Amino acid sequence: MLTYPHFEPTFPQDMWVLPKILEHQAQKRADRPFLQWTDKGKPLTYREVNAQVNRIAHGLSASGVRKGDIVVLYLPNSLEFVLTWFALQKIGAVEAPVGEMQRGAFLEHQIKLTQAKVLVTEPELVARVAEVENSISTVERCYVIGGLEGLAADALKRIRLHDHAELYSDDESNPGIEVTRFDTAAILYTSGTTGWSKGVIMPHSQFYFFAEEDLQLMALTEDDIYMTAFPFIHGNAQFLTIYPTLIAGAHVVLYRKFSASDFFGRARRSGATKANLLGATMAFIMATPPSFEDKDHQLRMIYAAPLAVDLAEKFVERFGPIEFMDGFGQTEISNVFMTPRGAKRPAGASGVLVDQWFEVRLVDPETDEEVAEGEIGELVMRHKRPGTISNGYLGMPEKTVETWRNLWFHTGDALRRDADGWYFFVDRVKDALRRRGENISSFEVESVVRSFPAIAECAVVGVKADEAGGEDEVKACVILKDPGGALEYDALIAWCEERMAGYMVPRYVEVMESLPQTPSEKVKKKELREAGVTPATWDRQRLTGSASGQRKNV
Repeated sequence: MLTYPHFEPTFPQDMWVLPKILEHQAQKRADRPFLQWTDKGKPLTYREVNAQVNRIAHGLSASGVRKGDIVVLYLPNSLEFVLTWFALQKIGAVEAPVGEMQRGAFLEHQIKLTQAKVLVTEPELVARVAEVENSISTVERCYVIGGLEGLAADALKRIRLHDHAELYSDDESNPGIEVTRFDTAAILYTSGTTGWSKGVIMPHSQFYFFAEEDLQLMALTEDDIYMTAFPFIHGNAQFLTIYPTLIAGAHVVLYRKFSASDFFGRARRSGATKANLLGATMAFIMATPPSFEDKDHQLRMIYAAPLAVDLAEKFVERFGPIEFMDGFGQTEISNVFMTPRGAKRPAGASGVLVDQWFEVRLVDPETDEEVAEGEIGELVMRHKRPGTISNGYLGMPEKTVETWRNLWFHTGDALRRDADGWYFFVDRVKDALRRRGENISSFEVESVVRSFPAIAECAVVGVKADEAGGEDEVKACVILKDPGGALEYDALIAWCEERMAGYMVPRYVEVMESLPQTPSEKVKKKELREAGVTPATWDRQRLTGSASGQRKNV
């Protein structure tokens, strides 16, 4: 049975701490480029990054931040975000990044979970902090990147406002605070697609290991230039781009927001050799107008999760010889499946087990009993070596116990495994559909619907039919490539019927301008399920034989 090749980590375990790696690289690769803000910026070298990080670290210590303290980073992407994150690691403090899109009750929830005394933000977000100021009673100080100019003196009533520049001390020496791999590095929030987001407690060792996996998967070397525009508040940017770049001694180029139209323009201007894509971003890039410059770039490898093989083939035809890699995991558990380079991957496979570090089972979600090979079961896992998965959920002991029940971490993901050892993601357990006695993978239906030429993105959910007592019916919520165009519903259904079993073909289709998403760009399927059949929903059953199957998206 195929498994992922065993690998030797770049650094020994006692070095699995970000500040130790940074200080090592600042000595070994002092004048090599490391951090660069956009392709128009000048790269900071490893020596320069370490010096600036040390200045902020000493400033944080002088302000009263101590080892183990949690500091909220309520920020958009910026170079200062990364420098402040690194500075917190230097003194053993814990970063808790919160997305700039959060506000109101959601912002209040994430800050209150941390019990943080210090918050870092930018001027445009201070008003949102003010909205929840009375509820986040532990927060005492707020440091503003970009300064206080333009902010009213009483913009916050109780919380003291400070210019982030105050944290820059004159001391560029390493702080010398002992931080071990067992200490907490970060609180990263889950996407919260079905409820309140959970704060994942990530030790330094897991943070390092997740990054090491990416380095191995992407064959990252010091000669590479990695590129990312995904939110720094999430793992894809932090431990699947920036941190592996640090471990490899490579160069990373950072952007504030993702741009489909300028993705390859950025790659060309920055000289990027490696990049990441998430979810529908590959489809968004493919939907941009073709250009004679499409193949004028140095990009040679992309981490795409999940990887749509049919779309990847079209991507390569248009943009040139790019190798696609994929891994499967969660913030809580690192990547448990990865695809070996050069392996003949079956269509739809998520990867093979990283058995050097993890063991897994596929179980009945009701009984935890293992299912037979080829059958669908919930993925449960546990680590073979300490420190390679998270330490639970912050302030949620009941949720931690529930998720780690029977000594296995329960992912909530439904998968199957073939005889060769390849694992296939089927659905989230809570998103799984059952129609006419058959289990349906929304993921598989989405793959087919998404491949229809007129469709840019889609989400498939189960909704109740009109008939009393009716079982779930399949509904496809779609976004068109041409927002003002028309969808040929009959053609879409025919496309599906040629490519999937009859019971999987959507009964309902609704054209939408956008899909509801979390800050980490995961679709909120709960909202789509709750919306059910709306006046804008096309019903294949009602209109069969009496409708043209064409509808204008207005």
